[in-house]
Amino acid sequence: MSDFLQLITILAVLLLAAKLAGYLSTKINQPSVLGELLVGVLLGPSLLNITHWSFITDINLPQLLKELGEIGVLLLMFLAGLELHLKEMAKSSRVAALSGILGVITPVAMAVGFGKLIGLDFNHALFLGLTLGATSVSISVQVLIELKVVRSKVGLGLLGAAIFDDVLVILLLSTVLALFSGGDSFASILVVFAKMLLFLGFALVFGIWLLPRITRNIHKLSVSQGITTFALIVMLVFGLAAELVGGMAAITGAFLAGMMFARTPEKSQIDANLHSISYAFFVPIFFVGVGLNVDLHVVTLQTVGIILALVLIAATGKLLGAGLGALLSKFSLRESLQLGIGMISRGEVGLIIANVGLTAGYIPNALFSSIVATILICDLLTPPLLRAAFIEKKKTNDPIINETESVSSKENQ
Repeated sequence: MSDFLQLITILAVLLLAAKLAGYLSTKINQPSVLGELLVGVLLGPSLLNITHWSFITDINLPQLLKELGEIGVLLLMFLAGLELHLKEMAKSSRVAALSGILGVITPVAMAVGFGKLIGLDFNHALFLGLTLGATSVSISVQVLIELKVVRSKVGLGLLGAAIFDDVLVILLLSTVLALFSGGDSFASILVVFAKMLLFLGFALVFGIWLLPRITRNIHKLSVSQGITTFALIVMLVFGLAAELVGGMAAITGAFLAGMMFARTPEKSQIDANLHSISYAFFVPIFFVGVGLNVDLHVVTLQTVGIILALVLIAATGKLLGAGLGALLSKFSLRESLQLGIGMISRGEVGLIIANVGLTAGYIPNALFSSIVATILICDLLTPPLLRAAFIEKKKTNDPIINETESVSSKENQ
């Protein structure tokens, strides 16, 4: 069987499994993303190991699936940004800053203490803390979209806090690496901060002044799906610039690109076109792909205790830190709980930091496997916890949450 036939066979299996699992998940009042994550675990090395079936000889197939999934998460964050507006985000700046900062400091401090407790020196313990400090809200965003509360008070605060989280974790990582290498840490921090400002400045200037004009001109041209293609190009370029210029995660760039297009009259057209291709193909591959990375065979009795401790630290650290930031911003206790739960999920940023630590020798091999397991478990825990935190509020007849009752499972499964 050719490499191409192997690819389309696996894609057919993944998409069918994703949609079926998402449907079954909604039948038990859980978000479809939970089913997609779990079916990914079943299809991965833990049970079926589909990318290593006897007829699969293409060694590049797992990497190709991963890259298709990464496009899915960019589209997901772009669509989330498309639902928002800069003015709406500006109103949530206080909670974004407080929850983002406290949501990083708290789990990092807790993990450093745990690292010292299990015998790590300070440098190794600090790197362990950094891996648990990062948040990836792509999974939480999917739940918010299904519940139709992306533009709610909590949704806006959560997305803003995630941006602050991303910036702070990158700054901390750069500072730690500079200190450990004996370099000029202050100069290194200034360089990192300047790169972030450069990217954000570019994004705002282009998005506010040039993007609407270019979009209007493209709309006048007789080009098939010209506006949608232009939106995809801008999303990809923003993601690329976020990584290469700003030193930030590509998903942050995609999210900002979506916010810029939210200001254009063509927003509805872009949303309708990209929504279909995203949820029909790329997004399911991303969520199933997360599960495909789980290998339960590497979990031993010796590592179970460490994994459970790290999961507890990762979850409670975000819940307490980000939740306290929300409380200080005059959110209610339930709203603070919702925001804190939404920050629990980890993802690519945490994995990147863990890989940097492993390569530099600050994360032992045995501990690296436990960190990866912790990140994946947090991703599995977040959807049901977040849905429960929102749906429970229906009993109080809250008008905001009542809007979520008609969740369209057909669109997002």
